[in-house]
Amino acid sequence: MTEPLAYAFVGLGHLGGNLAASLLRSGFAITVFDRDPAAIARLVALGAASAASPAEAAARAGNAITCLPSPKVSEAVLTGPGGLLSGLPKGATWIEMSTNGRDDILRLADLAADSGIYTLECPVTGGVHLAAEGKITALVGGDPALYARHRIAIEAMCARSFLMGPVGSAAVIKVITNMLAFIHLVAAGEALMLARKGGLDLAQAYHAIVASSGNSFVHETESQLVLNGSYDIGFTMDLALKDLGFALGMGDEFGVPLDLASRVAAIFEQGKAAYGGDAWSTMVVKLLEDSTGSDLRAPGFPAKL
Repeated sequence: MTEPLAYAFVGLGHLGGNLAASLLRSGFAITVFDRDPAAIARLVALGAASAASPAEAAARAGNAITCLPSPKVSEAVLTGPGGLLSGLPKGATWIEMSTNGRDDILRLADLAADSGIYTLECPVTGGVHLAAEGKITALVGGDPALYARHRIAIEAMCARSFLMGPVGSAAVIKVITNMLAFIHLVAAGEALMLARKGGLDLAQAYHAIVASSGNSFVHETESQLVLNGSYDIGFTMDLALKDLGFALGMGDEFGVPLDLASRVAAIFEQGKAAYGGDAWSTMVVKLLEDSTGSDLRAPGFPAKL
């Protein structure tokens, strides 16, 4: 029986930490690195080994996975001093689970290829809570044979995976799914405020929408955090604006007018100005609460999903 592949895992934030934990639960050997010592300690307590740099983690494991907040950080982890490319052996695979623009991942994959490293792009969708349960969805771009080689590891982290095409393809669909999610979030907030101002019981309105043609995954999940008042989705305004920027850039590149996405991006800019870039993205709904003087609280909803 073939031994399972080992992986370096760099980037142990809200999302990456849960993905790495899923690999450990499935019996994979992983060596972790993060700028936050506490994040490393959480994974070491679950059975991971730790390293002093991405290069050291990569040299030990032979393959690498990253889950990072921006293309700039991904590039630094890949190519910078002590980066993955200085530790990975030729013929190794880098699995990039961060959300990037298409041009970003193509450029980074070319840099990896120059060092003899193969790339799979593998952004995920569904939210941090599904990552914690191993039920998130992977969107994969890359060579089919390379995907087959690493599919066991990908599906240890993700309940479903979709090979979208060559590298760059997953970036397009991931940006599309996130664009839809932010549009749905703003729409759900407006719907709930109409219910509030119309004198409805908000809990009953929530459940009625779930059972209706107007339902969405975002309403089912993020509306609960709005109704609780915690807003704690584990995803920030800055990250939302980054992804909306990718979408608007693709719209310009492909000649597609994105009127809704443009308006939603402007609303998120207002949210960042009001609450800060580190505020949870769901707090974009608080703009409506503040402007109307009416909150959207209802009993029976969780503080976290």
